[in-house]
Amino acid sequence: MKVALGLGLAEYPFATAAGFWRWVDLCEAGGADSMWQTDRLLGRAPILETLTMLAAVAGRTRRMKFGMNVLSLAFRDPVLVAKQCATIDVLSEGRLLPAFGIGNPLAPEWQAMGIDPKTRGRVTDEALEVITRLWREESVDYAGRHFTLKGARIAPRPVQADLPIWIGGGSAAAVKRTARWGTGWQAGPETPAEAGAVITAIQAEAATLGRTIDDDHYGAGFYFWLGAPSDPAPAKAMAAYAARTGRDPARMMVAGDAAAILARIAEYAAVGISKFVLRPIGEGDELPYAQTRLLLEQVLPGLSRVRAVAPARG
Repeated sequence: MKVALGLGLAEYPFATAAGFWRWVDLCEAGGADSMWQTDRLLGRAPILETLTMLAAVAGRTRRMKFGMNVLSLAFRDPVLVAKQCATIDVLSEGRLLPAFGIGNPLAPEWQAMGIDPKTRGRVTDEALEVITRLWREESVDYAGRHFTLKGARIAPRPVQADLPIWIGGGSAAAVKRTARWGTGWQAGPETPAEAGAVITAIQAEAATLGRTIDDDHYGAGFYFWLGAPSDPAPAKAMAAYAARTGRDPARMMVAGDAAAILARIAEYAAVGISKFVLRPIGEGDELPYAQTRLLLEQVLPGLSRVRAVAPARG
């Protein structure tokens, strides 16, 4: 399978809006397959609101697809999400790639918004049903524990008749959620070996439901730095990640030359992943731009030599 390379943002690294748009224009002109924004509503670090950002990018670009990596449905009203996604898909002429998850249990939103994180799985499952039915049905009646709808409908519905739904998470519940609702799966902090195990589990669970997920609908992502790991920007990012998560930053960050980045991509491709979201390390208007330019010039051409292995079906 052909490997596709997208660019992503988590925290907002730019000093100015002009710096952000310059970066978007580079991704569009430089051949990036897609653009992705991490979802976060509250916190000290600057971060763009996901759906607002994607709506703006839809108007700025003409070629790239774009999505959220991933939207936490437990923080949002599913009717509004369904309407927002449909609107963005219509105005972008079918370039939206929605991706959903249950949210990090350590995220600040739970306490700040008075939401019980123990309910996030059940809320997300109900929200996924509400959203997918609103996208596909003329009128929706729904009576759940968390949401109730009577004769609900949205118009216009998405341009994509079967709007993709990518699901994040590597737990057993996430596997079941992906097998039931997903058209794709996006890895988070999973290593290549861990991601391969999740893909195998998803394929097996989907088979029990009489569903299949396309072989080329599995994704992964990591942060990158084209340069020495000891450079100030990656050293700072790796230390912050280790302090925040207690994990080895090498799981989520690759610093080195183009060969090192292609090698990590190849490790994921060997277990069935063909879609990638790479996030540049660095702050300000210049570093993210310069890193992305190097990625597009030095790494993107090398993807032609990488082929993802089709996952074995359960």
